[in-house]
Parts: sequence; structure tokens; C-alpha cells
Amino acid sequence: MADFSSLGLSDWLVEQCKQLGINKPTPVQENCMPAILRGQDCMGCAKTGSGKTAAFVLPVLQKLSEDPYGIFCLVLTPTRSLAYQIAEQFRVLGKPLGLRDCIIVGGMATSHITVVDRTRTVEELDQRYILTPEKVKDAYLVHLIQKFTDEHDDWSMIIFTNTCKNCQILTMMLQEFNFPTISLHSMMKQRQRFANLAKFKASVFKILIATDVAARGLDIPTVQVVINHNTPGLPKIYIHRVGRTARAGRNGVSITLVTQYDIHLVQSIEKLTQTKLKEYPVQEKEVHKILTQVNVTRRECEIRLESSDFDEKKEINKRKQLILEGKDPDLEAKRKAELEKIRSQKKKFKQKIQESIQRQKHGQMKKKLMKRKQMKKKKAAQATA
Repeated sequence: MADFSSLGLSDWLVEQCKQLGINKPTPVQENCMPAILRGQDCMGCAKTGSGKTAAFVLPVLQKLSEDPYGIFCLVLTPTRSLAYQIAEQFRVLGKPLGLRDCIIVGGMATSHITVVDRTRTVEELDQRYILTPEKVKDAYLVHLIQKFTDEHDDWSMIIFTNTCKNCQILTMMLQEFNFPTISLHSMMKQRQRFANLAKFKASVFKILIATDVAARGLDIPTVQVVINHNTPGLPKIYIHRVGRTARAGRNGVSITLVTQYDIHLVQSIEKLTQTKLKEYPVQEKEVHKILTQVNVTRRECEIRLESSDFDEKKEINKRKQLILEGKDPDLEAKRKAELEKIRSQKKKFKQKIQESIQRQKHGQMKKKLMKRKQMKKKKAAQATA
């Protein structure tokens, strides 16, 4: 494997990499950096956690150092969090230059272009699943967290879930069990999101409950475990989620809680990743011991959240998002109501057609039965004659 010097990086950048513990280039860096330094167009496709960001940050910094003038580079990202993370890497690696950066982010709605058709998970990731009924899922989650906490008190974990409300409830529930838990979801203000993320990165909190707002691009090297509280509906979401662990050659484990309704989703994940998920061994007796306590605690948290203005905030955020998209929320609500009315009318019309068809079928069956009875009577009359 080549070193950074042989790829064409200046001594000051090589030294900066060493200070940050980056001693050897990864395959994507080795293949992309020379081309970028030559000024060629380059498209890199690599596994999550393989050093793609540094693959373009380092050549950009080198070229900037040669002629530090004006606005030099524009980086486009699919999410806000990733924009802030890339900016942080530019600052850290480009510290000797006195680098200046500007982060520009839009509204809540973001768009992205996907150019990679197939991505896989890294070999260092131990991918597991637990088959569990829906009603017992939270008890399995608490059991897993307790197990990892008891065995490895310095480990950090990310638990992914499907909705902001569920994220908030799980955070409240785990806090009731005295786990050092913090949340990250789109219902939170941007400032609070970054504050929570910073606390998790600094290991002030060891457990992060997050929606898929944290699934893409976040580089937190010390995460040892990712737990999917729900099985992702799309395999690519699964790849982004579990990619938060086993980064940069480190080992990690991912555990997906799979209900009886999710088997087909797991099969899709296995097909895309070309990896067979293994069952994670769990002592069911230990889970059953805490089942009632977990269910009661969750219900208490749900009641507390319902009494707050969480759902009201959600509606306000929806209105804000529509305004940021240049839409009139009231007009959109009218359109939605009209569409719902049209759908309802179509449904009623279909029901009427189906009822009419059923009546016709019933009438035809009745006529057939009448004919059969008449034929039987006729045959009986002929037989007696």
C-alpha cells in the first residue's frame, strides 16, 4: 500500500495527517487523490467509513496552499449534518493554512442525487438480528443496552427508530432507566441538534436515540454498537444506519430488531449487502423479567408526551417547511382536503360498482338455482307419468 507522500501530498499535510492518527491512505484515497491532484474529474464509490471525505479534502487543501486566493472550493452535501461535518474536517486538516469556511444550509426539505447503484457494508461489521414480537421489542432493546453497558461501560451506542415521536418516547423511557441517553430528530431546533451531537461525540452521553436524520454521513469513530429499533423499509437506509459503526477499519456490531412483519425487509437487505445476517443470542427469560416494567414505563412516557405540545410543534414544523418550499400552507391544506374528498368519492363509486356486480352475480345464481329446481320437478313429473 502506498503512503501519502507517494500520492503527491505535501510534507505539511502528511504531518497534519499523522498528528490526527491518519498514517496510511485507504483504497479510495489511494485511487482518487492522484487524479484529483492532477485536476481530473473524479467519482469515488466506496463503503461507508472508508475515508471518502478526506479523499477530496486533502487534495483541495494542497491546491489551496499553492495559491491561497479567493473562493476556492464548493462542496454540496445531501444533509445539513454532513455539511457541518465536512466543514469540521476542512478546519482540522487545514489548520496550518488558517482556513476560512462558510456553511450555507437551506430549509428542512433537502434533495439529493444518488449516483451509486450498489453499496455494501464493511467486513469489520458484525451484522446481527433478533426476531421479536412487536409488543416485546422495547424490552429486548432495554435488555441489550443493559447488557452492553454492563460488559463495556466505555462503549457508545446509536439506536435508530422510525419517527420523531418514537425517538422522543424511547429517549424518555431509557432516561427513566437511568441510561445516559440523548436524542436527535428533525423536530428539534438546529442548535439543539448540534448541541446534542457534540455531547454524544464528547461521550458526555453514551447513548444516542435518532431518526434517519443521523443515518447519513455522520462520522463518530467511537460508536461500537448500532441498534435498529425498527427494520428499515429500504436496504440503503439500513446501510447508512449501520455505517455509523465499524468506521475506518474499526470493529463494530449492528443489531436489528425484526418483527414477524419484517422478514421480507431483511431478505431485501441481505440481497443488496450480499451478507447473511446472523441471529444474536438472547436469554429470553431475562427479557421477560423486565417486560412489564418496560411496558408500564413506556406508557407513562407516552402519556407525558401527549400532555405536552409535541404534536402541535410537529404541525407548526410542517407549516414552516411548506413556507420554506414557497407554498401556502392553508392552500395546501385545502388541496389535501379536496384530494381526500376525491379519493373518498372514488372509493364509494368503486364500492357501488362492486355491490352492483355482486347483485348481478347473486341474481344470476338465483336464476340458475330456479332453473335447476324446475328441471328436477319436470323430470320427477315425467318419471311418475
